[in-house]
Amino acid sequence: MASRKGSHQSRGNGDKYSVLLPTYNERENLPLIVWLLVKYFGESGYNYEIIVIDDGSPDGTLEVAEQLQRIYGEDKILLRPRAKKLGLGTAYIHGIKHATGNYVFIMDADLSHHVSGSPREGGYDLVSGTRYRGDGGVYGWDLRRKLISRGANYVTQVLLRPGASDLTGSFRLYKKEVLESLVERCVSKGYVFQMEMIVRARQGNYSIGEVPISFVDRVYGESKLGGNEIVSFLKGLLTLFATT
Repeated sequence: MASRKGSHQSRGNGDKYSVLLPTYNERENLPLIVWLLVKYFGESGYNYEIIVIDDGSPDGTLEVAEQLQRIYGEDKILLRPRAKKLGLGTAYIHGIKHATGNYVFIMDADLSHHVSGSPREGGYDLVSGTRYRGDGGVYGWDLRRKLISRGANYVTQVLLRPGASDLTGSFRLYKKEVLESLVERCVSKGYVFQMEMIVRARQGNYSIGEVPISFVDRVYGESKLGGNEIVSFLKGLLTLFATT
């Protein structure tokens, strides 16, 4: 997302930002993150849309999203729900089909990512928020979560040498045509999707920029990271190591 300093230029050149928000049991967090996004975009003068991809949340997340759509308008809040939980990667694939912006912005809906710290274009094809460079960091995680994240990134760096410091993060900004190209080549469906996107971007010689971010653990709800996701990550890592 462009800096405020360049907001007048963004308004003039017709840029539009599509924000993809995959959700599952985020009824408490969704109103807050949407309000923050609307406030940021409104103050900055950017043209935008927020696409909510709910995977059949049993807690009523979709009903909350429908209320937000009535508040902010159907042109700003687009609802593209799916019948059941089908994975993070497929949620992004589903969302991009409905994106009308020339930049696509992905982030978590659980308030882990601060909107004011959004990645900027800077002329790159892809800009990723990183917790592991500069003044980036993680706040609110216990030692187990920190070890899992650090360990996953370390092993990935050794095996794949991706040219980026944070492969498991989900706070990124893509040029739409780049994201579409990468999605076509990715085979992962779950959390490993984020890692594969960076690896495929490197293979395709796309330029990758990084911006240090502060990642804050969710306030409401429970983390979706479990044993199945960890096993899936390891399988995906080995597959990428063998095929890239």
